[in-house]
Amino acid sequence: MTASPAAESPATDAAASLIADLIAHGVRDLVLSPGSRSQALALAAVHAANQGHLRVHVRIDERVAGFTALGLSRESGAPAAAICTSGTAAANLLPAAMEAFHSGVPLLLLTADRPPELRGVGANQATVQPGMFSPWVREQIDAPVPGDGDWSGLGARAVEIAMGADAPHGHPGVAGPVHLNLPSREPLSGLIPAIRVAPGEVPHPVLAAPLVLDRGPRTVVIAGADAGADAEEVAHAGSWPLIAEIVSGARFGRQVVHGYRALLGDADLGGRIERAVVLGHPTLSREVTRLLSRADVDVVAVRRGGEDLDLNGRTTPAASVAVASGPADREWLGAWLTASAARAVDLSERAPDPEGLASTDFAARRDAVKAELEAVRRPLDRELLVDAVWRATWPHDRLVFGSSRLVRVADGVLGGKKVPVHANRGLAGIDGTIATATGIALASQAGGAPGVTRVLLGDLAFLHDVGALLLPPDEDEPRLQVIVGNDGGGTIFDGLEVASTAARADLDRAFYTPHTVRLEQLALAYGWEYQRITTRTALDQALTTPAGGRQLIEVPLTR
Repeated sequence: MTASPAAESPATDAAASLIADLIAHGVRDLVLSPGSRSQALALAAVHAANQGHLRVHVRIDERVAGFTALGLSRESGAPAAAICTSGTAAANLLPAAMEAFHSGVPLLLLTADRPPELRGVGANQATVQPGMFSPWVREQIDAPVPGDGDWSGLGARAVEIAMGADAPHGHPGVAGPVHLNLPSREPLSGLIPAIRVAPGEVPHPVLAAPLVLDRGPRTVVIAGADAGADAEEVAHAGSWPLIAEIVSGARFGRQVVHGYRALLGDADLGGRIERAVVLGHPTLSREVTRLLSRADVDVVAVRRGGEDLDLNGRTTPAASVAVASGPADREWLGAWLTASAARAVDLSERAPDPEGLASTDFAARRDAVKAELEAVRRPLDRELLVDAVWRATWPHDRLVFGSSRLVRVADGVLGGKKVPVHANRGLAGIDGTIATATGIALASQAGGAPGVTRVLLGDLAFLHDVGALLLPPDEDEPRLQVIVGNDGGGTIFDGLEVASTAARADLDRAFYTPHTVRLEQLALAYGWEYQRITTRTALDQALTTPAGGRQLIEVPLTR
């Protein structure tokens, strides 16, 4: 029998009030995981969605839900909320909370809980939830039990802090996650009141006065993850070389340096750097880490997450930067750009030539056909894979990199292009990549916006988040291409010390973790379109003529 809802429920009234408050202050997406203790929150959220106030995304796995909310927040810039029940459900939000804190992404964690009298007495599904995220949230609030107090104002306060308002943890002006722990007593749900959304003020990121940079020192601009177009603007304003990681969203413009890793080790270039201006979180190269650790380099780092960047013990933090007026050091910039031009990698000669194939000139068409046949016979490698994905992606698309070997290959060979790029590099974890990308796709395609979200990752990162392939049948499918470079294990460890110190059998078992998973069967089970692609021509066609909906593209790679 289905129990009839109680006519009155303080938990339901409080939940409806909280959801209305969140909506009034700019929350438009909520990711929900089902559970008993959270039923009032879930029903209020669905009720608001039915009224057109909110988009609700249901995920049965709380870890997937947390990273989906993270992706929604990353793309939109506004905090998405994740709702779950008590116990281990809440703990599964921790990885997303940690990534959001270190990346400076606004995120709301709404965890249902038992009332105080049921904590610490062995009650079912009850644990210590207040403070469970404390090192990684900007604020945590253990709300009163509805009836003992109310939740009025909690939504507004949570959004303000998530967007960078002053808080007990983190820096003012830096966004991050907020935890609302929401206990309730039975009856856990009742008749849902109308969700009345009062006009509210939608918070904007808190902006502080910029640090003005003088033009004297020989300077480079370092763009790490989440730097965005700001890094290119600073480099342009200062006429300084721009060292932009592929995940920065700043690898474009005339000042971009190609082959930056080798040039940082050049005594006449990297050795003469006097100042580095850092935007975002650089994580992809040891050469940049060494530069930012040097005692003889003045480092200015624009805050992006919950921790200051200070690898040399004397880095100057800044909320933002501006460049003083004055003459540019053309000699310094020119030396870098000359060296950069010599280091640029051109993979175009390895790509198909559609113009040659369509040419009316016999010799040109013959040469193009010969090159095409060679390309068909040549197996895809990592460089061709990342190049194909990069070429297929444009400003109306989104590109998401997993923490796999492929992102480092892409960082080493891809040229400049103004493409929206995302990656979870706050902690550079392998987890949550597909879920994050799904959230990015949902946010970027909301309201019928065009574009495809492409995810490029390795097989282990894919398998780590395989549960994110599951979407409810009643939700709109995002246009999402997941491209898996499958080399049968974690070959990213080839570049670490362990590859030269461990016995081969131990390296295989403990690090490479080889597998024989049939990705096609996983795609079929979760309702994804699947293609296994081995040539550049077929890959280009698959990437540039997406069928819509969800596609899993497997590209076998050699170890």
